[in-house]
Amino acid sequence: MFPLNLPRIFGTVHCDSDAAPTSRAASTIKSVKSVIAVPESELKRWRRTFDANAQTVVEDQKFLNSEQFVNAIAPKGDLSKIGRAQFATLFRVADANKRGLLSWDDFVVFETILKRPDADYWIAFQYFDVDESGTISYDEFKNVFNANIGPDAIPFDFDCDWVKLYLGKKNGAHVLGYGEFTQLMKGLQGERLRQAFKYLDKDQDGYIRPEQFKKIILDIAGHKLSDAVIERLPTLTTLSPGGRISYSEVNAFYNVIREMDMVERIIREATAKSKDGRIGQSEFLDHCVSSTRYSLFTPMEASIIFHFAGRGNAQQRLSLLDFAQLLDPRWKAPSETVEYEAPSFLEQFAHSAYNFGLGGLAGGFGATIVYPIDLVKVRMQNQRSTVVGQLLYKNSLDCVRKVFRNEGFLGFYRGLGPQLIGVAPEKAIKLTVNDFIRSRAMDPETGRITVGWELVAGGSAGGCQVIFTNPLEIVKIRLQIQGEAAKLEGALPKGAGHIIRQLGLVGLYKGASACLLRDIPFSAIYFPAYAHLKKDIFNEGYNGKQLSFFETLTSAAVAGMPAAYFTTPADVVKTRLQVEARTGQTHYKGLVDAFVKIYREEGFKAFFKGGPARIIRSSPQFGFTLVAYEYLQKYMPFPYASAGKEVETRLTSQPEDMAQVRARNALRILLDVHGDFGRRSG
Repeated sequence: MFPLNLPRIFGTVHCDSDAAPTSRAASTIKSVKSVIAVPESELKRWRRTFDANAQTVVEDQKFLNSEQFVNAIAPKGDLSKIGRAQFATLFRVADANKRGLLSWDDFVVFETILKRPDADYWIAFQYFDVDESGTISYDEFKNVFNANIGPDAIPFDFDCDWVKLYLGKKNGAHVLGYGEFTQLMKGLQGERLRQAFKYLDKDQDGYIRPEQFKKIILDIAGHKLSDAVIERLPTLTTLSPGGRISYSEVNAFYNVIREMDMVERIIREATAKSKDGRIGQSEFLDHCVSSTRYSLFTPMEASIIFHFAGRGNAQQRLSLLDFAQLLDPRWKAPSETVEYEAPSFLEQFAHSAYNFGLGGLAGGFGATIVYPIDLVKVRMQNQRSTVVGQLLYKNSLDCVRKVFRNEGFLGFYRGLGPQLIGVAPEKAIKLTVNDFIRSRAMDPETGRITVGWELVAGGSAGGCQVIFTNPLEIVKIRLQIQGEAAKLEGALPKGAGHIIRQLGLVGLYKGASACLLRDIPFSAIYFPAYAHLKKDIFNEGYNGKQLSFFETLTSAAVAGMPAAYFTTPADVVKTRLQVEARTGQTHYKGLVDAFVKIYREEGFKAFFKGGPARIIRSSPQFGFTLVAYEYLQKYMPFPYASAGKEVETRLTSQPEDMAQVRARNALRILLDVHGDFGRRSG
């Protein structure tokens, strides 16, 4: 931690904790004394920012002028409509010495002030405290207010009863301390709204015209709304007869703006829980009641939200994307954005090659990790209980011991070569087909897909992979079985090439029917389970949440458990059909014959031989494969991929530079005075 040397910056200042500060320097010291220790890493980051922007040199010392200060603190790619020039408003507060330049010490103190949880109110207090007395008088409040609202703004009556409640008589007998000032600022917009409506309602009938309503909103909150919403402000008249707007409607709209973060949170939560990703007014209000202690929004406010999000049709059910124009002040109509162009054949081919490459890498990684478990699983499944002589393995642990004793450590990886050669196209086809069908069946606005289509996508992916899986597995299985055959019969192990020549093209697809019977239901169970575990259990995408490595791995691994166990009977039959039967073992003519003979000779339990080993193998294999696939996509993204439709706002953004975000938030209270605050006086 790096202690700030405040006496060196401001000189020695003595300040009683209960007394009002007597100077700007003392006031600043009092504001930062609770956060006087700054991490050295943060101080170094501030230093890099200062040095990169401080281009003014006086007596061999670097300084920031107003423009350079804005460059240093203004967020890049900000998620708001705040003009960069308005950040210069903060320069007046940072420039405590009133010399028009900021030194490194001044910059450190300003950044430290921004770390306060109440930095927005504190900076507003400093801005209004023109005489640096530590209090704000009636004249100070009035002068600073008028200097920033402009001559075209709706006038504000400073002699009203509301102002007198805070400041007393206008002769300055009552001044505001910091705490009182924060309460005044919190209620200021509401009073301005009331006065503006009363000022424009000339005939005192309780209604104003649409263009007058638009004028009020632009004055107090124009920077918080998208251009599309601003253009349609006059359409609020359609919610009630008469073509005019009541005070109730104006106040309801203001409440929606004031609680926009809560509006967004409720909409995100409600649409995430909705079966089709859409909600209506009743669902919005129901979720509001269930998620807050008191009913936060009235039916009129809900109608206003749905009116502007639904482009005038407040009765329809809307998706999160529909609400974007209300939630995001930067929202643009589709006609104003870059028109989407369908990818060319070359781009589609390149994307397919990209998926194949990542699928192969991810599949090879997952297969290598669990291959020893797979070998034990195969040998246990192939073990017959009616063969001549005793059983070779008592259980899976006994199999592990004997493989290690008889074949050594490398015996656990017998047949890995063909597995790795074949796993690339197999996993690529499975992952690509599943993603392709899901993307085509998905609602483009909600990102939802029905369970039926999820099953179709997964099942199709499993069926398509068999063209690679069956030849791969029959060679792998025969290589895996050779170790025990060599031990029992003294036979020399054969290589993969010998097995392929022996089987021929047709023989490589022996047991393909059982392979289909296994892989189609496996993928139909696995992929939907994986998607729902991520979304419903770990809340992926919920308020912008991204899953951690452990959460992704757990989702992928848990989804593999039921998929692996319930398809074990088909896997047992496939193994029996693909293994070359030895002397004394039953021969199977086909899928049905294998099912019948296994049941008759070994009983129902035989269909689940190697089931636990299959779970232990398939669950982590698909877990590591899917995690590798998603992380490869994340860190090696397809360079020509088009951006998906998302609603990105300040609520869900993950900014890298919190200092710049705090600077933007510090303007919030000042901008609540007027949306153009700082444009005139900054």
